[in-house]
Order: sequence, then C-alpha cells, then structure tokens
Amino acid sequence: MPPSRLMPTCVILLAVAMNLHAAPAQDTAPFLPTPTPAQYAWHEQERIMFVCLDPCTWQGREYDNHSTPLNQMKLPKLDTDQWCETALSWDAREILFVAKHTGGFCWWQTDTTDYCVKSIAWKNGQGDVLAELAQSCGKYGLNLGIYVYPGDESWGAGIGSGGKTRDPDKQEAYNRVFRQQWREALTIASRHTRVNEVWFDGSCVIEVGDIIKKHAPHAVVFQGPYASIRWVGNERGRLDAVHAWSTLATKDMETGTSTSHHSSAAGDIWAPLEVNTTLYDHHWFWAPANEAKRKSLDELMYVYYQSVGQGAVMLLNSTPNTDGLIPADDVRLYRALGAEIARRFDVPLARASGRGETVEIPLGQPTMINHAIVAEDYWFGERIRAFTVEGWTGSAWQTLAEGTHVGRRRIVSFDDVVVSKVRLRVRAAVAEPLVREFAVFHVGSFRPTPDEPLRSPWVQCGAWNGEDAWEEDRLTLAVDLTPFVTEAGQWQVQFRKVAGAGDLVIQDEVLLQASQASGPGALRRAADRTDMFDINRMAVVTEDADIRLRVTLVGRGTAGVILIRRR
Repeated sequence: MPPSRLMPTCVILLAVAMNLHAAPAQDTAPFLPTPTPAQYAWHEQERIMFVCLDPCTWQGREYDNHSTPLNQMKLPKLDTDQWCETALSWDAREILFVAKHTGGFCWWQTDTTDYCVKSIAWKNGQGDVLAELAQSCGKYGLNLGIYVYPGDESWGAGIGSGGKTRDPDKQEAYNRVFRQQWREALTIASRHTRVNEVWFDGSCVIEVGDIIKKHAPHAVVFQGPYASIRWVGNERGRLDAVHAWSTLATKDMETGTSTSHHSSAAGDIWAPLEVNTTLYDHHWFWAPANEAKRKSLDELMYVYYQSVGQGAVMLLNSTPNTDGLIPADDVRLYRALGAEIARRFDVPLARASGRGETVEIPLGQPTMINHAIVAEDYWFGERIRAFTVEGWTGSAWQTLAEGTHVGRRRIVSFDDVVVSKVRLRVRAAVAEPLVREFAVFHVGSFRPTPDEPLRSPWVQCGAWNGEDAWEEDRLTLAVDLTPFVTEAGQWQVQFRKVAGAGDLVIQDEVLLQASQASGPGALRRAADRTDMFDINRMAVVTEDADIRLRVTLVGRGTAGVILIRRR
C-alpha cells in the first residue's frame, strides 16, 4: 500500500497544505483539474462504512411508515465502539451515518421534532446515538460522514423531493427546520471528530451551504448544489472502466446529481467517484430475513476491484439490528474482507515509482505474477491516457494487461506468468506521467468475478537461475515448503523451466520432515511428468512443523520457478 493510505487525515492535509508532493520539474502540462485538499484527504481513505439504522429496521422495511411504537425502540445492546471496531476490521477510515432517513426520525437530541431519540425507550429518552458515534469515531481515529435526508414526509416533502414541500405554504417553515437539523447534527459531530463528508442523497433545494462551510469546512459533499464528489450511478458496486475518470464537465457537475456516466478525460472540473453497495442484496436495513441475503466474500472482493481497483472510493453498507449491534456474522464477513484485501495486496513481490513513459522493476529471478497495481500522483491530475503492463519472459516483452484510466489506483489481473522483470509503459499521456506506485503480486486462489472458478491454484515457493551456486553443471536446492503445506493432505510440486537451452534433469529427491528423510510413500514422482512430484503429508501440521524438498538439478544455464499446489 502507498504510505499515504495509512496516514491520518490530519497528516494528509498538512502535506497538501505544505505542498510536500514533489512538483514536476519544468512541467509543461496543459490545464488539468486537480483535487482540493478536502477531496484528496477524502479520496485517500479508500474505504468507508455506511451505517444504516432507522425505525424501518423494526418494521422489516426499507422506508419508515411510522408504524413502530417508539417505546419499542429500546436498543438494549447499542455499542458504537463495536461499529467502529467493525469499520477498522476491513480498514475503513470513515463511518457515514444515516442520522435522519426519509421518515424524518432523528438520532440526536433535537428541538425540531419529537420524532427522535428523546421519544424512545432507550436511555429513557436521554440518549444521543449521533453523539455516541462521534465520540467513538474520535476514540478510534475515524472520520465521520453525516447523512440527513432533505425530505421529510411529516412536512409533505417526499422521497426524491430534495426538501420541496407539496404545500408551498409549509416551505419556509420546513426550510428553518431542515437548516436547524443540519446545524445541530454537524455541531454535535464536530465536537468529537472530523466531519469528512456530507450526504444529501439526491438534490437539495434548501440552502445549507453556509452551515456546511461553518461547521464542516473540510467535508466533501455528496449531491446537491455544493456537490464535490459523485455517485457511481448504481447500488451494485459496479463501475464501468470507461467512466472511471475523476473529471467531468462543469455544466454536468452543476446539476448536483452527476454520476460516473458524466466522467470525461477531457473534463474541466475534479469530482471523484464513490461506489456504494449493500451488504445484504439488495437491502440497506437489517431484518431477520435479510441476513440470508448476505453477500459472499468473493462478491465483496469483486466490488473492491470495481471501486478501489478503478480509482474510486468503496462505500460498503452495514446495518445494526434492533439490539443496536452489527450482527456477528456480518462482523466476521467484514473481518474476512479486510484480511483478504491484505492477503492479496499488503506485501507486493516488488514495487517502484518514478516519472516518465517507462517504470521498470527487476525481479532478480524468474517469478510468477498475476496482478499489478498502477497509481498516479493524482494531486497533479490524472495524466495517463493509456498504459501497458509488460513482463520479460526470457526472450521478449509480453503484454500482460492494458488500460486507459489509472488515477489513484488501478488494479489489473491476468493469467499466471513467469517473468524476470516487469515494466509499466505509458503509451499516451497529456503531461509527464507521475507514477506514485507500480507494484506486482502473485495472488493465489482468487476469482476475477464471483461466478468464475478459482484461479491460480499454483503458488510459487522457490526459483533458480544461472547465478546460483552451481558446482559444474549441478545445483542442490532445499526448497522450504513449510509456509505452504499448512495441513495434512496431498500436494504437488513442479519445477518449471522458463529459460535456458539445455534439458533440465532432477535427481536425488528427498522429502525432509523435521530434518529427517520421510518414509516410503511420502514423496513420489508424478506418473506422467519428469518435473513434478506428489507429496503425501499424513501427519497433522503443527506450529513447529518443518518440511523441505531437497533435489539436485542437472542443467547449468537454466532458470525457472518452483510451484506448489494442493491436489
């Protein structure tokens, strides 16, 4: 991960304010839209967790119909610390809280309506969920986003109205109420943590710009007349690659409801994309039946590739139940999501940065890869217009992946390939390319899309080349299989030659377990392959287990990789 991914927002803002980015020397770039400090800090968060809780949670609905007796809303186990811990488990850096949804119920102590926490059974009407969440966010170092719906059915301002009342005589009074609600919510939240995002969920016809400027000066705005970020345009967590640019035309942005479909590489204003989706397909609020619609880890990883992997921000919903807790199975899934993202991308095989048309990474030895990450220093705009990732296979450069948009981050995957060096070649750019990161990975057992079979069963566990300690034409290798043979079962190891004119001969193979040669049947040559071995690990694998394959290679001048897979 780029170092800035882990920076607190205050550090990012300080870096921006002090212009610590390395400005391009003698840069002759044409005018390019660039992010504001607020947009940049928001974008660097990468992942945000929605929290949706409402009277409709008790009703098993998506929209509150006011049928829930308020004395039934008891929230006996409400724990906003748990919400924050859940967000951190998948490395979300902000919680976006629905403080008021379409039905008008407010989760803070407000004087604008009795339809709020002061009328429910929880804490005898003295509680304040918004304040507790803001305190927890401050405690855990999380930013907070606030969602206060512009409409309110009790005032005759329905869904999609932007706050316009059906009865014009009520408009001025509702304007005062809505402005007061935003003033209260932002004041409460900003006492305890940084308010990083303001959500209108559609247009907003009521003027609140002065309130946002005063109480949330560093926040980006989702939709409405002051919008500075954009909706992807669907709730499936999908972003069409051709519409991933962070730029668009000012005339489209001024509508307040522009989406990814308005993206344009030739745009004259900067407004990055937020890709939102539900955990329960397709429900934003908890109900017992909705837990059966929980998405799989593969589906969530696909959303990650579609959002973060195309330069956008991933906004994933969570929905506490009527106890006030995020359900345990949801928590386990969020934790698994964080672990899977880390497994794939926390530790690259190699990485580099640079500027110009080519950035090359020498790998030192033949190495299997199937993913690459490309990232621009987008503080200076999105400059790259076309790129290719290439790998050196021993005799030629092979194209592994191609694309157009890069932006904050572009993740590309491709079939397993063994290469000794890789390069990023920028084929088109509107100014000098500034590559913040170019990194390569080998990800085992992944699905490019949720419906595809598992890819890449082979995992690299070693390599050899002509620079190793050969004695005449012989090389003895002791391949450590301990990190790969994690359980009892059957495994295969392959010695795959990738360079060299001579034949490869493998001799004197022995499987060592706890430094002792294994008994009969533990290691056998594959029946139809001279470069492959079958391993039968019968003993339970413990923490102190040690298993190594020792072989002698005959064939100086060859190079290759050693691969392992579970049979």
